[in-house]
Amino acid sequence: MLDLTITEVRLTPILVADPPLLNTQGVHQPYTPRLVVEVVTADGTTGVGETYGDTKYLELARPFAERLKGRQLSDLNGLFTLADEVAVDASRVEDAVDVGGLRGVQTAGKLRLSVVSGFEVACLDALGKALGLPVHALLGGKVRDSVEYSAYLFYRWAAHPAGVPCEQDDWGAAVEPAQVVAQARRFEERYGFTSFKLKGGVFPPDEEIAAVRALAGAFPGRPLRLDPNGAWSVATSLRVAQELGDVLEYLEDPALGTPAMAEVARRTGVPLATNMCVTTFAEIREAFTKDAVQVVLCDHHYWGGLRNTGQLAAVCRAFGVGVSMHSNTHLGISLAAMTHVAATVPDLHHACDTHYPWQAEDVLTERLTFTGGRVAVPEGPGLGVELDREKLAFLHRRWLADDGSLRDRDDAAAMRITDPQWTTPAVPRW
Repeated sequence: MLDLTITEVRLTPILVADPPLLNTQGVHQPYTPRLVVEVVTADGTTGVGETYGDTKYLELARPFAERLKGRQLSDLNGLFTLADEVAVDASRVEDAVDVGGLRGVQTAGKLRLSVVSGFEVACLDALGKALGLPVHALLGGKVRDSVEYSAYLFYRWAAHPAGVPCEQDDWGAAVEPAQVVAQARRFEERYGFTSFKLKGGVFPPDEEIAAVRALAGAFPGRPLRLDPNGAWSVATSLRVAQELGDVLEYLEDPALGTPAMAEVARRTGVPLATNMCVTTFAEIREAFTKDAVQVVLCDHHYWGGLRNTGQLAAVCRAFGVGVSMHSNTHLGISLAAMTHVAATVPDLHHACDTHYPWQAEDVLTERLTFTGGRVAVPEGPGLGVELDREKLAFLHRRWLADDGSLRDRDDAAAMRITDPQWTTPAVPRW
């Protein structure tokens, strides 16, 4: 008989190489923190999960992990009650901006959900292994055999600033339309992506309009998206929507907050998507009743795991709101989890976002692959992936060796290495 009592929880903070990708707040640091969570049961089954690794998440994950020991692996609902019992340092979240997700003010509740997400995935992975079932079966079963992803295009520098320890890549710079198109062609050739999303809010809107127009000319009829992370005013958002309305699949978070998004939505026919003004269930009512968004970009790291993501999708379906998937810098554990839950969502009519092609490092024995822009849904027990302990140990040693400057993501601090006068721009920026 299986003994699914959790007897051990391992937390491994790591630093993963990250390219110099630009966004409205600055530039990615050369390494980004992630946290790998492992739960071990009395009968020796191990499950793995992944979430943000910044200090504020780690400080909550440690006491949470201690409380998890002795509980049943299948008590997934209890994870949320357990998280509520763990105190959150108010100084770390009060008026703090969630730089990694660029989703506005970080609250204690949002912090807890992001921590729970890593543990829930680890528990589902272990439960699937114990029962001999893939995670998608534990979520009710898949409705598709593969999940489509979109190429995530970024303005970027060719390299991190001189003198900054980092890993090099061969992607080159992308700061003008022709270079953005070249980046997109490379994504198409390497991974078969057929839709493209550009991270905006970096340059004045006219320059980003030109880049999207260049993409439309190079890839006629392909779905295109633009995401300035709330950097524009309502007036600017409306102007960009008018300029690009004939080529955009949707415009993502052009203005900051539900009232501004509702005003933009009221005055344009371009669908609006969000991963900023709808990131908890409490935020749904205002956004949906005001018709502020037409597509919600779900993210199991935001919503507390895979099962909550499924509940979100059901609410969206009831309101006639579309669903896609948000991405932040993540490894293969999260991509596998994203693929499992996306496979169970009936009305997933938009390709999902993923940073995975940008991440040259991973903690899996074998990287997940894209074929025709799609990832096949893993059919092995649990997540269907295997942890590479040598790679995990290497990335953990990098975290241990860091002086603390990289253990919390800070895009503005990274930008100040090049521009000492840089401060996080006020919103709206344009």
